[in-house]
Amino acid sequence: MLRSWGSLKTVAGSLGALGKSLAVGIALTQFGANSSAIAADTVLMRLGLFTESISLAELQNAAKTGELPESLQPYAKGLSEQQRRFFLGALGMNIPMNVVTINKLINTQIGTTILNDFATALARKDKAGVQALRAGLVLGSTAPQGLSILSFIAAYPSKRLEINLPQAFMVGRNLNTAFWRTQQFMLTIAPQLNPRTPKIAFPFDPSQSGNAQVKILNLSLNDQKRDRKIPVDIYWSTAATPNKPVIVFSHGFASVRTDLRYLAEHLASHGYVVVALEHPGSNAANTDLALQGKTRVVQPQEFLNRPRDISFVLDELEKLNQTPNHPLQGKLATTNAMVLGYSFGGGTALALAGAELQLERLKQRCKKNLTILSLGEAMQCIAQELPENTYQLRDTRIKQAIALNPTTSLMFGETGLTKVQIPTLVLAGSADKTAPALTEQIVGFDKIPSPKWLVGIVGGTHLSVKDPSTTLDQIGKPNTPISGGEVVGEQAADVRKYLKAITLAFAAQMTPEAKNYAIFLTSDYAQFASTTAFPFRLITQIPADAMTVVKEFIDK
Repeated sequence: MLRSWGSLKTVAGSLGALGKSLAVGIALTQFGANSSAIAADTVLMRLGLFTESISLAELQNAAKTGELPESLQPYAKGLSEQQRRFFLGALGMNIPMNVVTINKLINTQIGTTILNDFATALARKDKAGVQALRAGLVLGSTAPQGLSILSFIAAYPSKRLEINLPQAFMVGRNLNTAFWRTQQFMLTIAPQLNPRTPKIAFPFDPSQSGNAQVKILNLSLNDQKRDRKIPVDIYWSTAATPNKPVIVFSHGFASVRTDLRYLAEHLASHGYVVVALEHPGSNAANTDLALQGKTRVVQPQEFLNRPRDISFVLDELEKLNQTPNHPLQGKLATTNAMVLGYSFGGGTALALAGAELQLERLKQRCKKNLTILSLGEAMQCIAQELPENTYQLRDTRIKQAIALNPTTSLMFGETGLTKVQIPTLVLAGSADKTAPALTEQIVGFDKIPSPKWLVGIVGGTHLSVKDPSTTLDQIGKPNTPISGGEVVGEQAADVRKYLKAITLAFAAQMTPEAKNYAIFLTSDYAQFASTTAFPFRLITQIPADAMTVVKEFIDK
């Protein structure tokens, strides 16, 4: 909590008097008009078995002097040097987010999740505690200097506020600057509703299954040149036609080819052939061997092998396409293919689309052991062991690409993504902690040439798009972005339904039915498909006001 607050920068936009009055009024209503009269003036810091009361005045003085309060000195040994710096730095910094922006954020589903997570750092974890936290944030943001730790404490509607320091540090680490900027970005690109605009009538529901009966063909392919045995599942139907692209799926790190089985079946029911392959150097089986000490979790060569796996599979599919009496003979448009990648596979998809691996900056950053903010960044640092600084892995048979929650921040350098040469759709979840949306998808999306689409899933986590059968290990875990939990299974059904619709619509852009499906690749349909749990966003260019959020993060 402390770190994320202290590291935010200016959010563009003015504060309307009406919006401010409404936001403050709502906050006061939660606790009665005299809530400010019982604002906190004492903070109880808890560190293990030790507790210490500190006055608000002491904390304000610490912010000015940069020294720990005298009453905390006996317990300073229990804090690392980094924690001490973090504590003092957070006290002295403001978050100039106006009250309207704060109020908008905390009144969304992801905002509620954030409030619940903040409440874990406080002694009060009940409903009243969450409401008090909400009021403290809203009222604290009306202070002359803006929202800060100190203005929040001063506005918190209780005489005493208890903070569990270790838990507060954990919250702060996970809800970092990139996470907050992502929430601001998603708010900025929210569609502006005009009640006078007539509702659009959509011709059909692309999330519904097609009429074709889906069949699955299991193959085991062997690339002898690279000593790679590649399992493949082909989803197809008798309705398959060469007028529709072959769709090749690349799974995430330490995962399996059934990651998006529901999506493969959906596309196949509409006459597409979907080829889901398993990358032997970065699948679940390889991870199991790594845990036994028999191999590395990922070899650096995997950044090159993954795109080459897909190129090899396309070669083999072309052979099947020409094999007499084979059920897929004449049905495989291997020179008119679409790649669909998830997570690490999203980076694979972008490389096949033409994005150039540019590793010079990555090698410098990773060798200096600078702070790694996410698992996605840590994964990319493995590529520092590759001998060359640039690699071009484009396959010209790939004519469209979809990258779901991809990793991009380090591996493509400054200009690698500018070399993408085909229509590309990027999906980002606002609560993704593994591959944070702002650093891994949004910044990179701006570099990709048009035509392109950015889909934002507000409240979506890293695993939300996956098939429920591959997220069973997440059942029962807290569905929050900071505790390691994920929004999966039935709770993410809305996300999977929307993904089925837009993926089908995107694939259809390579067919004679393109015009019929184009309307589903619009912000209007994203707004129509949105649910209370998951507001959806879709843009084709980052608007100027949203770009301000991105640039402020990059320039920090």
